[in-house]
Amino acid sequence: MLTFWGLSLLITGPFLLLYTFLSGNIMPLYRIANVLAITGVRMAGVKIEVRGLENLKSGCNYIFMSNHVSNLDPPVLLPSIPCRCSVLVKKEVFRIPILGTAMKMAELVPVDRSNREAAVESVRAGADVMRHGLSMLIFPEGTRSPDGRLLPFKKGPFHLAMESSVPVIPVTLLGTSYCWPKSTWAMRQGNVTLIFHPPIDPSGFTDREDLMAAVRQSIASALPEDRRD
Repeated sequence: MLTFWGLSLLITGPFLLLYTFLSGNIMPLYRIANVLAITGVRMAGVKIEVRGLENLKSGCNYIFMSNHVSNLDPPVLLPSIPCRCSVLVKKEVFRIPILGTAMKMAELVPVDRSNREAAVESVRAGADVMRHGLSMLIFPEGTRSPDGRLLPFKKGPFHLAMESSVPVIPVTLLGTSYCWPKSTWAMRQGNVTLIFHPPIDPSGFTDREDLMAAVRQSIASALPEDRRD
């Protein structure tokens, strides 16, 4: 999978970046990147089942919030979202040649988790991106869970939701931690289930903590009972 991604990046990356720069059209780059991402996942023997797409309305933008247990989560989840989506990404990833440039052109948002002021600025940048009509993918735990249990949520994503009034789609990922566990390069073939839950409207909440609790409960509802807390 990693070899396929690396070769694809080297072969197609420069041409796609040049085309995007000259045309101003990001969609071919975005679509091909998603196809390559999901193709690499399937080449590794990972089968994906998607549920709940009926909860997504065409033409609407959303904030997708998912549990996070594996490096496999983004390449499984992002291509499965039917609309163009930005992502909050660790700023270190933007230093990777070609990939970092592509992410900037795709309006992905860098985030520095060690700097509170920079994290607040990332929330503002995310709000600007959504005003352009994009959706946003966020892992509210901020890092991968080591054992599959939900970690405490960061407050920034919910401040973004309250400020923008964009509906939140809670997402539950199952099976990625088995296929690619944290702290190892070893991968296993297996099945992954991706569940899009019904949207939650931030305008129905006056308190950020209540919105956070509602999203957490929705994500946890599809997890095994021993992994909900």
